[in-house]
Amino acid sequence: MLRTHYVKDVTPEMDGKTVTVAGWVHETRTFGPVNFVLLRDRSGIVQLIFKKGGVSEELLLKAKKLVKETAMVCTGKVKRDAKAKLGIELVPETLEIVGPVLKKIPFELTGKVPAELDVRLDNRFVDLRRVETQAVFKIRAEVQAAFREKCMQLDLQEINPPSIVESATEGGTDLFEVKYFEKKAFLAQSPQLYKQLAVIGGMDGVFMISPIWRAEKHNTTQHLNEITQMDVELGFADENDALDYLESVALHILKRVSERCPTALQTLKQEIRVPKKIKRYTYTELVEWLNQDGERMKWGDDFTKEQEGKLGKRLKEEMFIITRWPTDSRAFYSMPLKDNPKICKAYDLMYRGLEIASGAQRIHEPELLIRQLKARDLDPDQFESYIDAFRYGAVPHAGWSIGSERITMLICGLSNIRETALFPRDRTRLTP
Repeated sequence: MLRTHYVKDVTPEMDGKTVTVAGWVHETRTFGPVNFVLLRDRSGIVQLIFKKGGVSEELLLKAKKLVKETAMVCTGKVKRDAKAKLGIELVPETLEIVGPVLKKIPFELTGKVPAELDVRLDNRFVDLRRVETQAVFKIRAEVQAAFREKCMQLDLQEINPPSIVESATEGGTDLFEVKYFEKKAFLAQSPQLYKQLAVIGGMDGVFMISPIWRAEKHNTTQHLNEITQMDVELGFADENDALDYLESVALHILKRVSERCPTALQTLKQEIRVPKKIKRYTYTELVEWLNQDGERMKWGDDFTKEQEGKLGKRLKEEMFIITRWPTDSRAFYSMPLKDNPKICKAYDLMYRGLEIASGAQRIHEPELLIRQLKARDLDPDQFESYIDAFRYGAVPHAGWSIGSERITMLICGLSNIRETALFPRDRTRLTP
């Protein structure tokens, strides 16, 4: 390794010790005979001090010529300084430029001059160096790590479903077509059918983190055409079992991010409140409440973005669950109530005014599946292999999916979901 320490690991207790750090020139400043260089790595920013008499003439000359975003490696002595942000400065002994800047940087990374999001995304390889962008992806990594950690604590088995499929896995959503040798295939719009097959195949409880693709021609700040889902499916389970798991995982994600990403949250000016419990409300009672507030919402309609926001304010909850949705508004495989088939055992997890997770108890009875497909004008013959799997001792099962990008967007207080995807894919963007 070219470095001995990341910036965050250099502490005042190391006063007088020699360390080597590596990163980019974040900023340069000159005050009379003293030159300051701020070096940035993924963990933080440290100040290098070049003072005549304190460093060699060669180093002083190098420091004066440094430009922002030059990649460099610096070895120097740690100097305790209570006025410095980290409580230390670094007095350089050697400085090596490992990556000079050969073209004009496309935008200002320090944030002094705001840049349009599209400009940043066009130059994402540079944008990733911004401390704010680094904070977003630190949080996203912790979100996914917390999801996996809790699922393993719950004794679920990780699986990897296919991304290339022969036909629609949900129905109702446009698919991206791909050529698969002599056949026509599609990019998977969901791992739904495969996680169900894994459960009824005897794995009992599974989880996965997998990419999915939806060919929807939207232009919103809350949707992408390629996203990462964090899914769970439970065998011998009903909707309440799945909701208990969802609550446990969601609270664990918030708790772990709040504990392990304090600097990233501070950078983004965000605070996480972890509730003790996530309250549950039925779709019907929430519609009634909105109508009482003058919304004039018809039963069976989906909530608008504005209505979702109003619900959070009315309930005084950042996170809550909506259960028992109208059957016609949910996926064909959602189990309807026996005593009222117009309502199904589906649910959504809401956070900060938006849906971040969706799920349901699934239909495991072949004939009921066929009836539901026909009711949606879907051809059961196109789902025959899926339906047939439920003719060999299928068990009651339920599950859900959390959108990795969307929960990250809300935790980070962002207004555009594209900021949470490393290299986002939307209706127009295929590069970088």
